[in-house]
Formats: sequence, C-alpha cells, structure tokens
Amino acid sequence: MRLRLVPSQTNFDFFRWARLTFGGSIVTVIAAVACFLVLGLNYGIDFSGGTTIRTDSEIPVDVGAYREALAELGLGDVSITEVYDPSFDEDQHVAMVVIQAQEGEESVGVATIELVERALTSIDPMITFPSVESVGPTVSGELITKAILAVTGALFAIVIYIWLRFEWQFAIGAVAALVHDVLLTIGIFSLFQIRFDLAIIAALLTIVGYSINDTVVVFDRARENLIKHKKKSLRDVLNISANETLSRTLMTSGTTLLALIALLVFGGDVLRGFVFAITWGVIVGTYSSIYIAKNVVLMLGVKRDWGNTGSKGGTTFANVDA
Repeated sequence: MRLRLVPSQTNFDFFRWARLTFGGSIVTVIAAVACFLVLGLNYGIDFSGGTTIRTDSEIPVDVGAYREALAELGLGDVSITEVYDPSFDEDQHVAMVVIQAQEGEESVGVATIELVERALTSIDPMITFPSVESVGPTVSGELITKAILAVTGALFAIVIYIWLRFEWQFAIGAVAALVHDVLLTIGIFSLFQIRFDLAIIAALLTIVGYSINDTVVVFDRARENLIKHKKKSLRDVLNISANETLSRTLMTSGTTLLALIALLVFGGDVLRGFVFAITWGVIVGTYSSIYIAKNVVLMLGVKRDWGNTGSKGGTTFANVDA
C-alpha cells in the first residue's frame, strides 16, 4: 500500500485567496527589507573581521568545555570547530577557535589572544597553539562583495535558463519567487539577529536551487497542459498543473524537512544557522512555487500556440533536456 500525503486526484483552487496570499507576500517582503535596513544583519567573523586560533592537543577536543571557558571572557561572537584530517596522528586533536574583532579594532589584540590561550590551557595543559591568523576589514569586505555577486549571478543564470526553456513570463515568475525566498530568509535572519556568515550564503544558494527545481516542475507540467487543454483558461491550466504536482511537491519537501529538522535539533551550534536557513528556505520555496510564481505568470499571460510547430517564440530550446 503506497503512502499518499494527498489524494491522487485533487482540485484545489490555488488562486481563490490570491489577494491574501500574493498580497501578504508583498507585505512580508517589504517588512523583510525594512527589517534589514533598520536592524541590519548580525555578521559573523567572515564578514566583520576577526582572528582564528588553531589549537593542537593530545587530548580529544571538548567543544563545550572550550566554549564555557571562553564565555567568561566576554569576547562576543566565538566559533569553535573541531578539525578532522586523515593525515593527523591518532593522538592529534585539532580545533579552530575564531574570535570576532572587537569594536573599533581590525583584529583581536595580542592581550586578548593571550587571555584565550590561558583560558584554554587551564582546561587542557597539553594544548598548543601552532598558528594565529587574522581577517581584517578589507578581506571581509571582499567576501561580502563576492557573496552578493554569487547570489546575483545565480539568479541571473536561472532567469536565462527559464527564458530559453519556457517563455519570458515564466522567467519573471521564477525570479519573483526566488527574490521572495531570498529576501524573506535575509529578513528573518535580521529580525532574530541570527549570525550571518559564509555558511548562510551557501544556504541561500541552496535555497535558490531547491526553489527553482520545484518551480520548474510546476512550470513544465503547465507547459504540457497548455497544449493539452487549449480551451481552458490560463488560470484553470495553472491550477490543474499545481494539483497534478502537489503530491510530488509535498513528498519532496516533507522528506527534506525530516532530515533538516533532525539536524536542527541534534546538529549543534555550528550547523544550526546553516540548517535553519535551509529549513526556512524549503518552506518558503514550496510556498512561492505555488502562490508566487504562478500568480505572476497569470498576471502577465502567456501565448497559447505552443502546439504549432511553426511557432518558435519562447520554445526554441524547449526540447533540450534540463
């Protein structure tokens, strides 16, 4: 007996509450942008600058003990990560302690580094500090620029792909959904002041890929149905397409969320921000593929002559396998 999250035949009208869903999304996006402008982001060390201290010991790394020892120093954002490498000896245990630069300073001062080393030595007399590296404001500024370029480049490439594969109206709908997902993710990180670092940029790119995959599935079915149901209105065709892919959408999102929630609960502090971003992205990405992308396509309208072999508008590369 196969598991079904939804019946094999559904007939939900996803446009019934279009003013509420689409209008509400516009309001939340505006609120997210306003939140970002007012509160800003809680930038991690990657973007704000700081110092990385490498530790080496014969005793296994206890991240919790390290964090507890450094918490008393009041250093602000401190990240502790154990490092694994096949080249290490059996009794070699390495960790990276990353400390955010204090306000008004380019990097952590020598006195602060000595305090950190003494605090860690107090819980592990065998510990050594092979290297200390600093990330100044120039490097962190370059990282911010490259992060923006990475996300913008991904969005631009997706627009070109959707335009070639479908029609330009679908490209606009897809990019509207992606911008919606990215802005809401940035907004919630700004609202709750969750640490924003390079791992979150990786999460944003993952969200973009996941969201566009879900949107393309709906759009591909819509293109087939536009040829199959030539006498039905565009609204009805888009509704049919969303209903036909609904089971697949829920199964994919549901199983992905099961793994993400497990990581969110048991993954620890190092992974929590990254996993939270992807979890939130899966939820808003599923929502946007149904309620944002299709609404934009409906408002813009599409040609209904895709079945004509002589028409090449927007379908020049329609038969190219994605």
